[in-house]
Amino acid sequence: MSAPAPYAPARKRSVTLRGHRTSVSLEPVFWEALRRMARARALSVNALAARIDAERPPEVGLASALRQAVAAELLARAEAAAPAPED
Repeated sequence: MSAPAPYAPARKRSVTLRGHRTSVSLEPVFWEALRRMARARALSVNALAARIDAERPPEVGLASALRQAVAAELLARAEAAAPAPED
């Protein structure tokens, strides 16, 4: 699947957290990144969202936590792929 357009309006989707459905609005690029993150962990998007939800502090909204999880994953991958500095 090709990557979604980088600039697109947010799309609302339902996720199930602790047995309750809730709506989350994210841009398509974040939904695709979450789908790939979930697949890499052999999880559903709902299960990954539930893990992120359980870890987030109460003052951080769910959509914000999901976006930050995607950003943290991308930063970790970039750091792992970066060449080691020469001494």
